[in-house]
Amino acid sequence: MKGTQRRVRPKRNLKKEIYRDRYLLLMLVPVLLYYVIFCYLPMSGLVMAFNQYQIGSGLRGIFTAKFVGLRWFRQFFGSIYLRRLVRNTFLLQLYSLIFGFPVPILFAIAVTQVPRRKVRRRIQIVTYLPYFISTVVVCGMITNFLSPSGGIVNHLLNRLGYESINFLNLPEWFRTIYVVSGIWQGFGFNSIVFVASIMTIPRDLFEAMKVDGASRMQIIRNLILPSIRPTVILILIMTLGTMMSVGFEKVYLLYNTAVYETADVIQTYVYRQGIQSSNFSYAAAVGLFNSVINFAIVFVANRISRKVSDVALW
Repeated sequence: MKGTQRRVRPKRNLKKEIYRDRYLLLMLVPVLLYYVIFCYLPMSGLVMAFNQYQIGSGLRGIFTAKFVGLRWFRQFFGSIYLRRLVRNTFLLQLYSLIFGFPVPILFAIAVTQVPRRKVRRRIQIVTYLPYFISTVVVCGMITNFLSPSGGIVNHLLNRLGYESINFLNLPEWFRTIYVVSGIWQGFGFNSIVFVASIMTIPRDLFEAMKVDGASRMQIIRNLILPSIRPTVILILIMTLGTMMSVGFEKVYLLYNTAVYETADVIQTYVYRQGIQSSNFSYAAAVGLFNSVINFAIVFVANRISRKVSDVALW
């Protein structure tokens, strides 16, 4: 047809684009090196889960060790510790999800309702700080606060007429201590993404609802919550991906043999088997089992989210 011309796309000069964005690409190099060195290269060591690796055989021995198939997995599934490890790992993360996941959302909604910007920023800074405190320091603070002899918590209990409680040696208290301290340390930092999501809502919508006579609770329920819903779902899916991955450092620094009943998790068990007992193949099998379960949870949660809400990671 006359007058119609085929649209020709301009050729992209890859070399020029790389040269133009060279500084941005250089900024990506440390990130790429981190993931290659600490995430992808160590994955080759998973072959130990199917071999009988002997300490002293060196790096080459990882790939040349005797193949034993699923021996270590069968040993773990038949272990008397399996039920306790899976239960403790799952419950610690489940309680952290139930009680800890809504807190950053509620805090983000509350802090964005503060009218004065300077006050809002100060509140955010104060709540962000605990996240940057070392886990070792946090566990030291918990140990000091809950000390049965000079801890502030037991001091208050004594003033109220109660006897001192050795919290860290009682199994029934470990999960509460772990979850509450985790919420305190992370809710401020975890609220950043929700605050950013709320701040992207057009101000005109807020003004329009106020003109229509909507109360603050109606604005939150009918405007803010629906607007941040996709963000909440995506964060929830990623959080579910760590359901079987409890923070090793914090548990290791707080637990002891007296609280193994509720504190011993898969990561601490892997550490004892791999580092302390030098049973590297068995520890690799347990760690691989843990990773597979995490991936399965993410996959199922993503499928359910896509069917229910059309929001998913992939």
